[in-house]
Amino acid sequence: MRMIVLLLLFLLSMGHAHALTINNAALPDATQYQPYTAPALTASLGTPPYTWSVTQTYSSLPEGMSLNAATGVIAASSVGGQGTYLFQVRVSDSQAATATATFSIGVAADNTLGGCDIFPGDSIFRQRVDYLPVDTSPAAPIYSGYKSSHLRVFFGSEASSDYPDPNGIPFFRVSYNQPLVQMTFTQYGDESDAPYGWISKYVTTTYPFPANAPVEGSAYSGGDMHVLILQTAGGGQPCKLWEVWQGIYNGGGTWSSSNGAYWNLGSNSLRTNTYTSGDAAGLPIMPYTVNYDEVASGTVRHAIRFTVNNMLNGYVWPARHAAGTGYCTGVPAGSELSQVMPPVSCTMTGPSGQIYRLTQANYAAASATCSANTHPQANVIIKAMRQYGIILADNGTTGGLIGTPDSRWDTDDLSCLTNITLAQFEPVNVGSLRISADSGATKSIRLVRNGSQVNIYAAFHEAYAAASGGDIIQAKAFDIAETLILAGNIDISIEGGYDSAFETNPLMTTIHGSVTISGGPATIDRIAIQ
Repeated sequence: MRMIVLLLLFLLSMGHAHALTINNAALPDATQYQPYTAPALTASLGTPPYTWSVTQTYSSLPEGMSLNAATGVIAASSVGGQGTYLFQVRVSDSQAATATATFSIGVAADNTLGGCDIFPGDSIFRQRVDYLPVDTSPAAPIYSGYKSSHLRVFFGSEASSDYPDPNGIPFFRVSYNQPLVQMTFTQYGDESDAPYGWISKYVTTTYPFPANAPVEGSAYSGGDMHVLILQTAGGGQPCKLWEVWQGIYNGGGTWSSSNGAYWNLGSNSLRTNTYTSGDAAGLPIMPYTVNYDEVASGTVRHAIRFTVNNMLNGYVWPARHAAGTGYCTGVPAGSELSQVMPPVSCTMTGPSGQIYRLTQANYAAASATCSANTHPQANVIIKAMRQYGIILADNGTTGGLIGTPDSRWDTDDLSCLTNITLAQFEPVNVGSLRISADSGATKSIRLVRNGSQVNIYAAFHEAYAAASGGDIIQAKAFDIAETLILAGNIDISIEGGYDSAFETNPLMTTIHGSVTISGGPATIDRIAIQ
């Protein structure tokens, strides 16, 4: 018996001696685009040397970071990721004993725009919709089966073992001279963009994607894995936007994705009609994704992307592609639906590209519930959902509201948004703003008579031709190429620099051309002529 007890004690002591343990309790947080070095990971109760690695049990390290297998140091010359990453580290000793520990690193994003305007001032992507009429098309309403659904906040600062990846769709800023690398399309190359030409047609081209660009979710997440790149202007080049779906960094400076889309942010050109993008709607993602920096500034100046389980299989301007179910009478399934001459009936509602806004009453109620004092982040977003609305962009979780991941988001604050249901929104008709089906440019000049809008126009001369004495022509703050001759015998006022709802005019409107007054008197204010 004594020999058995001694043997058990010996075995227990051996087990204790090899109970390899990772000593670190936590790691410091990081900031996007900045260098990072964490204190070295250390282990005890094992037999050195130790070998360190990151498992694929949870998320990856934030993009740009790597773990030195010999020293246990996690470092980055420039952090690419955004949001909070929950990941598992494994250590092995020389006797093949292993131990694991779970850590998180929160990354404060930098979603400033590097001097870029996200499309021209008259772009539909930048227009307020709170003053536009309700869309009465039978295609327009949110599907009745979805109206009771609450908003789901698909962005934030937290990670857990149930969802270890950053919450949201990140975007990454690069300079105009970012090196081009090989991008291989695996599914929709024939609907993808190759502005620098094809290496292999519809298969391989080049995009300015760095190795540390953040992937939606993470490299381990699967799913949509969007990668969005904002390229700043320089070297005679405009700001550009590059977006891919299911992006994978292959190593060696090469990437692959299911498809890729490109936008010149100085242009109003839309994608080729019927072409998809990273979104089923054929829209850009980044301009419709809410981020912390704009919320912290107090104003979000764009619609916010959202999803439902199944969209109607049709699209409205500015969308370019449909992917859904159902149809409208007299309109081929999957084609564009007019907001000016709507269909008579539809078997499903909610086309891609449809914009919805909080009704005035629901906006007032939501603003009171999520007040600026108690929920400042949610309050700013609620205001945007009234002024600019939410835009239906893809199939997904019903009510999913999309933003960027960021460790600075306040989860408790944002949770107030989940009190809002889709029934509190009304569809908006933006058809009166459209100039061309292939352009995102909007009619940005209106004629006002006796304090009321008469109509909205694409050019000054159109508004002037319809004017009477005492009328006011108001223009949003944008650039227009035009030669304007004021030859009518009428007293007219022309005012520029208005915001996208014609409420205030703190800016300037620029006419690239000339203005000649040869008729009645004209008063011109906040108009620059170049």
